This record gives sequence, structure tokens and C-alpha cells, in this order.
Amino acid sequence: MSLRSSIKSALYGLYARRLKNQLHATTPPQHIGMIIDGNRRWAQQQENVSIAQGHEAGADKMREFLQWCDEAGVATVTLYLLSTDNLTGRASAELTNLVRIIAKLATDLSRVPNWRVHHVGDASKLPASLREALGKAADSTVSHTGLHVNLAVGYGGRHEITEAVRDIIREHEAAGLGIDTLAEDISLEKISDHLYTAGQPDLDLVIRTSGEQRISDFMLWQTAHSELYFVEALGPDLREIDLLRALRDFARRQRRYGA
Repeated sequence: MSLRSSIKSALYGLYARRLKNQLHATTPPQHIGMIIDGNRRWAQQQENVSIAQGHEAGADKMREFLQWCDEAGVATVTLYLLSTDNLTGRASAELTNLVRIIAKLATDLSRVPNWRVHHVGDASKLPASLREALGKAADSTVSHTGLHVNLAVGYGGRHEITEAVRDIIREHEAAGLGIDTLAEDISLEKISDHLYTAGQPDLDLVIRTSGEQRISDFMLWQTAHSELYFVEALGPDLREIDLLRALRDFARRQRRYGA
């Protein structure tokens, strides 16, 4: 390592410790959402790096990101990895690689001691291999009590809400109740209970990489009162200090919950 790199690394370490000290007396978000973006652009900026390798680098970074969140005291993290739109809008070769990369990520995360992995999304829309990997990861960690990791795969916020309402209608019909009482059976609480994240707290903080300032159909119901934080770094370039800055910014905000 060159002298310049050594100095840069030392300064980075000092700054990270300073940020952690500032956060010591604050309460971390219960639930963070991460929209990982910029993997393809990152790959295009490198020499002899394929798009698939860009996605792999992004997945590796998400492993680090989850560890940083765990160390910061965050209870639940939702990673937005593959949307319902991605299933039809990506080239077949890229989608094949994404399926492989996400399946491996789910398996790897299920092996982290005490982390719980949970799939949020429409499993019926996914290839069998990915559906199996997500199912095994969830089943093998269901009793774990540590960091709760939601993997949003084959996920769309509007689709989720639509399916929640449909489930309520189906249950209403199965109970032999008439159409005249259906409207009364649909409430905020009832819809929340039929979402993929039923029983979990809504998202306190949503982070998106790559400088894009869009929500992209991510957890539309659960982000109704979320704080948003946008990072310029592309997905694979995300650093721990980017998360620490987001946590510091969150701690400084006065949350208004829609007021």
C-alpha cells in the first residue's frame, strides 16, 4: 500500500469513528430500506468488467451493508433486489445472471449466525431455482432472532397492495359474507395485515444509491412516512461512512409523519 493510500485509509478510519461516536447516544431506525442502484453503470466504468460482475459486486456490497446495519443496532433491513418490472424489462441473459446472483446471496445470508432471511415479493413470478433458494433461506432461519433481512425479489409496491386487497375480498367471500359488508371489512389495519411485511414495523429510513431520487415502486404502503436519503455512490462503491451519514441525518430530522 502506498503512503497516500495509507494516509487515506487512516483518515477514513478516524472519520468513521467520529461518526459512530456522534451516533452513540441516538436511537437507530428500526427498519431501513435499501434500493441498490448503479451496478450496471459501475461495471461500464471499469475495465473488462461485465454487467454480471457489476451485479455480483453490488451483492457483495449488500453483505457488507447488512453487517454495518447490524453493528449499528438496526433491527430490520429490506433490500430491493429485483422488481416485478425487472422480470420483464431486463434482457434474458442479464436476468439469468441476476437470478443466480440473488439465489447465492440468499443462501449466503442464511448462513450468517442468527440472521433471519425473509422473502417479500410474488414467488409465483420467479424461476423455480430462485424460488427454491429463497424458500430454503427463509425456512432455515425462521427461528432466528437477530437482524431480520427482507429480500424484495419479484416485488412491486402496487402489486403488493393489489394482492392484499384481493386476499381480503377472498377471505370475506370464504366467510360467507355479503357484498354489502365488504367495504367495512377493508381498513388500514386489515390491508397492513395482508402485506408481505405483516407484523413488521414500517420503514423509518429508505436509502438509495447512485444519485437517483426515485422510489421505483418500492414499499409504497410501508414508506408512507419514511425519511428518504440519497447517496451519490454507485451500489458497489457504497461505504460504511455513507450509511453512518444517513443515520446521522436521520437522527437530526424531526419526523412529521405526514403533518
